[in-house]
Amino acid sequence: MFNKKNISAIIFAIFAIWLSTIAPTAPIAWMLSILVLTIYLFAFEVVEIDEAAITIMIILGLSSLPWIHTLMGLEEGLVNNQRLFDGFSSNAVMSIIAVMIIGAGLDKTGLMGKVATFILKVGGTSEPRIIPIVSSTVGFISSFMQNVGAAALFIPVVSRISSRSGIPMSRLLMPMGFTAILGGTITMVGSSPLILLNDLILTTNQGLEVGQQMDTWGLFSVTPIGIALVITGIIYFVIAGRFVLPTTKKERSESVSAIEHFHQVYNIDYDLFEVNVPKDSNLIGMTLDDIETAAKIRIIAIQTIEGRTFIGHHSVERSTAIKPQMTLGVLTTKEHLDAFVQGFHLELSDAIEKFSNLLSTQECGTAEIVIPPNSSLINQSARDVWLRKTYGIAMVALHRGGKTMQEGEGIRNMLFQSGDTLIVHTRWIDLDRLQSNTDFIVITSEYPRQEEYRPEKIKWASIFFAIALFLVLFTDIKLSIALMTGALGMILSGVIKIEEAYRAVSWKTVFLLASLIPLGMAVSKTGTALWIAQETVKVVGDMAPWVILTSIVILATFFTLVMSNVGATILLVPIAVNIAIQVGEDPAVYALAVAIATSNSFLIPTHQVNALIMGPGGYKVADFIKAGGFMTVLFIIVMMSMMSIIF
Repeated sequence: MFNKKNISAIIFAIFAIWLSTIAPTAPIAWMLSILVLTIYLFAFEVVEIDEAAITIMIILGLSSLPWIHTLMGLEEGLVNNQRLFDGFSSNAVMSIIAVMIIGAGLDKTGLMGKVATFILKVGGTSEPRIIPIVSSTVGFISSFMQNVGAAALFIPVVSRISSRSGIPMSRLLMPMGFTAILGGTITMVGSSPLILLNDLILTTNQGLEVGQQMDTWGLFSVTPIGIALVITGIIYFVIAGRFVLPTTKKERSESVSAIEHFHQVYNIDYDLFEVNVPKDSNLIGMTLDDIETAAKIRIIAIQTIEGRTFIGHHSVERSTAIKPQMTLGVLTTKEHLDAFVQGFHLELSDAIEKFSNLLSTQECGTAEIVIPPNSSLINQSARDVWLRKTYGIAMVALHRGGKTMQEGEGIRNMLFQSGDTLIVHTRWIDLDRLQSNTDFIVITSEYPRQEEYRPEKIKWASIFFAIALFLVLFTDIKLSIALMTGALGMILSGVIKIEEAYRAVSWKTVFLLASLIPLGMAVSKTGTALWIAQETVKVVGDMAPWVILTSIVILATFFTLVMSNVGATILLVPIAVNIAIQVGEDPAVYALAVAIATSNSFLIPTHQVNALIMGPGGYKVADFIKAGGFMTVLFIIVMMSMMSIIF
């Protein structure tokens, strides 16, 4: 049966055969076919993207078997099989493992949660406001730190912002990741190609005449271009984000499943609200016991004027008195809330602000608990056992014999019976505690288990993060060694346990990147990259200089999708310099254009940052093609415009 994938496979196969007929050598012909196969597997997701990358790596490795490369008409394999797995120990892969561990270590101290709280305080829960704040912050950090490191540090922050604001991760991670890549173009130490460029210029100068030799670039030579690109990226997602950013099916189901469940099964339509008690409110002096049943509300969190917060086990209780300028976390229906606010002259907040952390879905939520036959609570009421104070669960409804009774119907005075289902609001840490309590059967099983935070380790985490950053910025040591120093320091100092470090690593990302490195090696070794570059020059060689430079930029963009950005820069800088000299243009500008353009990697998740965010965001290759396609074009337009203005 001819479906979309099969028809596309035929078209790609025909294209590969045509390319092989115009290729000058057998190795180049085979490599062009493998590149087409790679693009097909990525674009149509015939298998998982990491499976596709591993498949390509193994195909390249098998070509080194004598009888196979002879059958293919080759003198040797497409890649040296002794170096096939070099990617797993490469600087890039080891760096990304290290930054994942460092990011998890900082998250364990609670630091990332505080950053998320600050961003939510400034940006609220509005996607158009949060995206610029997160993206500009990451873009700035990427200007002096490797972009993959900046992205890895902010994944926990974005995760917390997502859970507290209700905005899906997929709507936030891609803008953050793309801006991290763009931020690498703000300074000459922001990305590997730009770091490498001055060395390449000095090397290339050795083969040039004195009058043609180039000066090296200063640290901030690219800053106007980089800033323009970052601003463009932010504006792009603020304006077009609603059209190009996906909302994954998984996130949609998770965000509504609990709400739909309680509404459909128990007809409960409660929500969380934040209410402030002004000095002149007639609520002052009353206790929770005086208020809740009459107003048909549940007060589950309290913050005093001094900033002390009470929620959960051994905190909020029915004898708690209301004081001036308290803030209350209220669980009720919108109808009962309006009556409560108006009746007691209260101030309703537009959003959950003071309790944004404590009442986030990562910290608490609604759960179902059943009273078993052997429970000691049978024939006692919620009021008798002080249910909220003793167990940290605030009952909002009781389901018995097919009937659901809610707050205001005297449910806290009813004696518990075997089989009663309690609908409660609770902190997950309190729900965890009830799992081992024989008086309850906890029905709700899908909820975030509380992580063990170590705020006392924030000093050690900061020290080793600073050491890693210092080594990256002010020494010539390899990036992977610098970052691994910070990661190891966090493990040895107890910031993060070794088992937690292993779990922090996205092995899907590791295998994706490591498996693609041999592809870049083969593209270079077989002369495929050089041939493509030469053919491009033949086509545009007699055109206007800006057309030639744009062609080089597009070529660099293509190469960085199928090989490392460093490899693409090394290959194309000498070619760009020679072309510039031939057409009478500044060779240093052409070299700089190549180094910047190799950051234009948004179409498929082969860039380290894109590979890093793919799993947490639940992205597919099609999502990158959709959002990255427009970003790629904008990158070229803005970059070329800025270069024409500045140079």
